[in-house]
Amino acid sequence: MSGPTPDSSRDARPTLEAVAARAGVSRATASRVVNGGAGVRQPLVEQVRKAVEELGYIPNHAARTLVTRRNGAVAVIIDEPEFRIFSDPFFSRQIRGISRELNAHDAQLVLLLVEGSGDFDRVTRYLAGGHVDGVLAFSLHTDDELPAIISRFRVPTVYGGRPGTSGDASEHAVPYVDCDNRGGAREAVRHLVSLGRRRIGHIAGPRDQTSSLDRIDGYRDVLPEGDPSLVVDGDFTVEGGARAMAHLLERHPDLDAVFAANDLMASGALRVLGRHGRRVPEDVALVGFDDMAQVADATDPPLTTVRQDVEGMGRLMVRLLMQRLNGDGAEPDSVITPTRLIRRASA
Repeated sequence: MSGPTPDSSRDARPTLEAVAARAGVSRATASRVVNGGAGVRQPLVEQVRKAVEELGYIPNHAARTLVTRRNGAVAVIIDEPEFRIFSDPFFSRQIRGISRELNAHDAQLVLLLVEGSGDFDRVTRYLAGGHVDGVLAFSLHTDDELPAIISRFRVPTVYGGRPGTSGDASEHAVPYVDCDNRGGAREAVRHLVSLGRRRIGHIAGPRDQTSSLDRIDGYRDVLPEGDPSLVVDGDFTVEGGARAMAHLLERHPDLDAVFAANDLMASGALRVLGRHGRRVPEDVALVGFDDMAQVADATDPPLTTVRQDVEGMGRLMVRLLMQRLNGDGAEPDSVITPTRLIRRASA
């Protein structure tokens, strides 16, 4: 019986035994280094890594999982319909930050979208299967089922945005990353007041999300005696902002300023103001929130807005999760990142 041809021998995939032989260590030692195990002296670690590079060895994922008890994957769960995920630049920037930080930790992103109650069963089955090491969940709503589902499986988790569940203050509270929504809103409205505006409306986000509620509170901090009818609900979309702006103009024709809870709604408001012959900022000053370059720089006039570091917040979420996975001391604290008013031509 003939043996392998010279060409097929050269093309054979390098084995862990070959790595161990090249490095001059036992197979067990090579396995611990390659698969992320502990207890190997640094000089031997360097020898094995050099052998891996020279031979072009690719670790076996199943073996790595047995050694580290890790899957090398993190679920990113977003409780929003698909059309919002792919039309709102907020989500693409946050996912980009998460993805880049996961890459730095050699972990794979698994995206799970929740568009309706039927998707909760699918997410439950996936988490029950033990496919991921941890969860990053954002765009949560106050009546969300996700926190209860995730906690059922005791999967290390970090939230994007302050959750609105009643158990937030418990000793087992899940850490989260959010921006200073209330402070950013205060700065936006104070800026409008400093311009001499007196009839300042607010286009709010959905009331079942804490970011929206915090921005409403920031608006009211500056205008505690304001007319409640100056606050109109939107839905964080361009169309929602346009509808809310139309309602505000109908209720208050003398309106001279608007703070919108995100840039997309501000861009929708800007279109309606133009259709009604209102000049921005001469007749109505306008401020948004987020500082999404795809929106704020593209409006005419360019949008004054509150900047939050969305990509940086995504990176922070991953870092907090890695602290939980690695057991680096005490449970990580939640992080509130600062915001900053970016002044452009709309106010």
